Amino acid sequence: MALELFRLDGRVALVTGATAGLGQTMAVALAGAGADIVSLGRRPGDETGDRVTGLGRRFSHICCDLAAATVTDLQDVITQVLFQMGRLDILVNNAGIIRRGPALEISEADWDEVLQVNLKALFFLSQAAARQMVQQGGGKIINIASMLSFQGGVRVPAYTAAKSGLAGLTHALANEWARHNVNVNAIAPGYMATDNTAALRADAGRNQAILERIPAGRWGVPGDLSGVVIFLASPASDYMHGAIVPVDGGWLSR
Repeated sequence: MALELFRLDGRVALVTGATAGLGQTMAVALAGAGADIVSLGRRPGDETGDRVTGLGRRFSHICCDLAAATVTDLQDVITQVLFQMGRLDILVNNAGIIRRGPALEISEADWDEVLQVNLKALFFLSQAAARQMVQQGGGKIINIASMLSFQGGVRVPAYTAAKSGLAGLTHALANEWARHNVNVNAIAPGYMATDNTAALRADAGRNQAILERIPAGRWGVPGDLSGVVIFLASPASDYMHGAIVPVDGGWLSR
């Protein structure tokens, strides 16, 4: 009976940045729990679609460049989801970009693009999704935060500002939308073995320093997020609002 709390049958999830990496893994995990999936990104989501449909779930992809998307574009995304799937129950705000460089040298263009994708577009997509969820009687919004939602980092000032802002936004939206049965929570992945961290893992000294700081003694892999995203998308988390859940191998506890 308890396992039924984690089932997502009949629900529709919109996952941004689901064509590869963490987003693809989370989309497939949600499909495995019973959800139909809409992927949003700049590139076609054929591989993700094959994996989702292979699980017997419906799949659709919406092409959208969050770096250039207007508020109207993001509202139109939700309209397309409703047209294609009939409802929207879960939004996973996974898409994000990072620009590395010293704070003394970061350009305005890099700053604006990171804040646009990681924070502004995320807010207005969440706003449009929540309007629909309120009408339906509830829903789940899951933001993908970061260790830099808690820490300052080095050479990533725009990313740190965006992810710190995302943590505050998660709290703020939870405060307003909980009474509508819309749960807003976040997952904060630790150091994950993805394309975004390839340069760090290739640097022997930096890689060793990171591993020494992680109590689990290894880099995370995308599958480490599967259980927590299903939990936050499911009825099992109905009384969770405004939580930021680290999945970091113990990094923050060190």
